[in-house]
Amino acid sequence: MPATRNGPVIGLFLAWLLLAFAAAGRTARLTPPVPQLLLAALTIALIGLERRARWLRSWVATVNIRALVALHLTRFVGIGFLLLGQRGELPAAFATPAGWGDITVATIAGLLLIAGDPASTRWRGWFRLWNGLGLLDLAFVVVTAARLALADPGSMGALLRLPLCLLPTFLVPVLLASHVWLFRRMANPHPTS
Repeated sequence: MPATRNGPVIGLFLAWLLLAFAAAGRTARLTPPVPQLLLAALTIALIGLERRARWLRSWVATVNIRALVALHLTRFVGIGFLLLGQRGELPAAFATPAGWGDITVATIAGLLLIAGDPASTRWRGWFRLWNGLGLLDLAFVVVTAARLALADPGSMGALLRLPLCLLPTFLVPVLLASHVWLFRRMANPHPTS
């Protein structure tokens, strides 16, 4: 399999992150369900781009699986959710399960990265199990945030201001797409590690 070319992908994600950062002032003015629809649209757009753009599809097919798993170490952001929940800046109904779920997924990702090779028969099942758990946790977090924001838009305001507004406009779509990519990669009987 050809070597992975990271330059265009790094450029895509860096440009996206800068755009999300630049749009931060506007995200604070969004009202439900617009943030939820934006998150869904960005996720679908990224997955669609990967299916249509050969350079991104090639990167996803050849990048080290560990790199895709390592993206999920960013889910230690759950610590921030817990702190904001304690300060009353996020509702406990969101902060507690989202915080502990993200911390758990990030911790397991770190342990798996240390423990074994996702391409090996011995560890592939564990990585698949983690990927399923991580996707379910992320879906639960997104649905919970949407439900609470629809019931009381002000309660989730912290997720629409910097730095947390980068979650729905950048990080969560990337993480959701990476789960899809990981399922596809690990379904291959001879995955590239």
